[in-house]
Amino acid sequence: MARRSSTLRAGGAGGRSRHAGAVDEALLLAMPIVFVLIWSTGFIVARYGMPHAPPLKFLALRYALSLLCFGVWIALSKAAWPRNRAQWAHLAMVGLLIHAGYLGGVWAAVKAGIGAGTVALLVGLQPVLTALWVTGVGSHGERVSPRQWLGLALGFAGLLMVVAPKLGSGEITGWNLSLAIGALLSITTGTLYQKRHVKTCDVRTASSVQLLAALAVTLPVALLEAEAVDWRHPQLIGAMAWSVLVLTLGGASLLYLLIQRGAATAVTSLLYLVPPCTAVLAWALFDESLAAPVLIGLGFTAAGVALVVGAPRATAPA
Repeated sequence: MARRSSTLRAGGAGGRSRHAGAVDEALLLAMPIVFVLIWSTGFIVARYGMPHAPPLKFLALRYALSLLCFGVWIALSKAAWPRNRAQWAHLAMVGLLIHAGYLGGVWAAVKAGIGAGTVALLVGLQPVLTALWVTGVGSHGERVSPRQWLGLALGFAGLLMVVAPKLGSGEITGWNLSLAIGALLSITTGTLYQKRHVKTCDVRTASSVQLLAALAVTLPVALLEAEAVDWRHPQLIGAMAWSVLVLTLGGASLLYLLIQRGAATAVTSLLYLVPPCTAVLAWALFDESLAAPVLIGLGFTAAGVALVVGAPRATAPA
């Protein structure tokens, strides 16, 4: 009887272990889907908040409030901070590139008159730039396979079909185009830099270091913006709350985890899905038209991402 009880206990523990493993696997599979849905709301939030605040003041406040939220979370959970200065420096660089550089460039470009569809198209070049870099110099043995190149091309074709109907004439200037390209280069470089230099650490403390660096460079420039913030407008309050609680604490944290866990090309290919999902959200929230080319482009993009993410990872010779 004693032996039977021991066996039952061992079987129960094994069952619980298998159940926990299945839950963990389901969460990992859901992470890319949740990330795309969250990241797609960025332009929706900009539409709500942009008329009531200058871009860098909005972002500086977003970084500060996000730091406050992460600080409370870290204090309650007693999360571990990075142990060496090199890790702090690498995380700070990622924060400068992905938070300050990318978000600052996108929001400033939209404020300067470039359309959200044009920005989405330009930033949508990131998977291609990442693949070109990986193919040219390699990234921890990562290589882009022919199947992945086909997926990148298919995804970009779908992206063009989604964004092309929204491209206006006369909206691009040298200034706002420079801001958009700067944002593209920032997030591409930040993704590759994190994958190469940042070691695995707690996402809460890692995000806090990144936000501190972004706030340090954004706040001085934000103070030079002449436009005031309409603190009492409900759209601004809602946009800020969503930006902090969902986009930063949720979306940016998921991006960090995805880069840590996956190949750079596969992770960045997910950003192909952002403009189509944004188009669907704009249709649902603002009654914007969802024409047939957009739906077809969404299918092309989803198929392209599936080819990239689902392809066996090609590695360089030792």
